[in-house]
Amino acid sequence: MGILDIRNLSVSYDGKTILSDFDLSVSKGEKILIKGRSGIGKSTLFRIIMGFSVHNSGEISLDGIPVDSEHIWDIRRRVAYVSQDTDIAEGKVSDLLDEVFSFKANKDNPAIEDLESIMDELSLSSGLLNKQYMKLSGGEKQRIALVLALISGKDIFLLDEVTAELDADLKHKVVEMFFDNSQWTVLSISHDREWEDKALKVIDFSEEANNGNIRH
Repeated sequence: MGILDIRNLSVSYDGKTILSDFDLSVSKGEKILIKGRSGIGKSTLFRIIMGFSVHNSGEISLDGIPVDSEHIWDIRRRVAYVSQDTDIAEGKVSDLLDEVFSFKANKDNPAIEDLESIMDELSLSSGLLNKQYMKLSGGEKQRIALVLALISGKDIFLLDEVTAELDADLKHKVVEMFFDNSQWTVLSISHDREWEDKALKVIDFSEEANNGNIRH
């Protein structure tokens, strides 16, 4: 049994099959790339794990705890999810960070002390904290979303196209940050070569095999 186990997962919407009998077992510390054309079910998988979407059949568990309505908040306390949608807030960046810090689960989180160094590593100046979040560039929003995930103190990450708006140097830097920590378990959806070059397991969601073609 892995830290994340998915068994016989099937999903369909409006009569269209998105996933069919999909299986995946993820061990602690694994770094997995998920790739494939748009609309084939990659993001849907992440939303189901987080309890934002439902599946038709199958089972998902995290450390043996089922991902269901009874346990979903326990799951969300363990998993950091960064979606493609970076329009996550209005107001100043500092207000967004203050709001996240105010959550009960984050108040005693020692990772918060790493905010300045993480921002610096992602080439974000402290002056950015006083800017309006919605006026940031796409790349800046992506990096702020990553900052929030990295200071969450969690060790399981679901990352959905988190480097798409970044230049080559920043793509490489972000990938290295996640791969350098052997304790972090990472599932990343990406079309960027930087992820594929590092990943030891690649799941290719192809039109020919909705249940995934896993390359080790």
